[in-house]
Amino acid sequence: MITKRIIPCLDVKDGRVVKGVNFLGLQDVSSPVKLAEYYSKCGADELVFYDITASAEGRALFTDILREVASKVFIPLTVGGGINTVDDFARVLNCGADKVSVNSGAIRNPALIPAAAKRYGSQCVVISADVKRVDGDFRVFAKGGREDTGLEAVSWIKCCVDSGAGEVVLNSIDTDGVKGGFDLEMLEAVCDAVSVPVIASGGAGCIDDFVQLFKALPRVDAGLAASIFHFGEVEIHTLKQVLRDNDITVRL
Repeated sequence: MITKRIIPCLDVKDGRVVKGVNFLGLQDVSSPVKLAEYYSKCGADELVFYDITASAEGRALFTDILREVASKVFIPLTVGGGINTVDDFARVLNCGADKVSVNSGAIRNPALIPAAAKRYGSQCVVISADVKRVDGDFRVFAKGGREDTGLEAVSWIKCCVDSGAGEVVLNSIDTDGVKGGFDLEMLEAVCDAVSVPVIASGGAGCIDDFVQLFKALPRVDAGLAASIFHFGEVEIHTLKQVLRDNDITVRL
């Protein structure tokens, strides 16, 4: 049985961790360095760091903050935001990231994924897709959920995996911050299309949402969440113990 991973997410804007609902109404949470150190010590399996306005603002990711975050964590660190070239991969990896997440950069230049996979290996390349329902279709959004690309999400994600992405983070804009549970319909469609690890993001509101996720979709490899961890609504150790009690394999 593959061990399921629990992954907190740091959405960073202007050097601070923020959180909103449906990608809107961002509110200040805490220092990314303090939160990263806390999660590294309290049982998180991995950590995701997104510079959420880098692409929309047309700038490079904040590497000074990233270096400080990386120095505090001893678990795998995935980093995204403003990744547009293979050189951006190099810069982020040199700052301490283990994996690099691409979204808007891959939409603008699909050749980025095979180029990065060739240089660093597929295990280093993560396709992060921000997806929302539009007229009944799953549609890919860019620039932090601000721009409808017109791309059908499942076929786009499959194309990215076929090109060399070794992992998928599926961010459901519809369920983001709503705390009503993960978007199982959307996740199932993606799991049916790809054979690489899929990380569920958007919608976690309580421990039972993770139990339902892994029970309903055993092919999902990890659950990612932000606010319920940031605000202490769910403790990671407690979550993992409940998952284990429900015969879901986790690392305690």
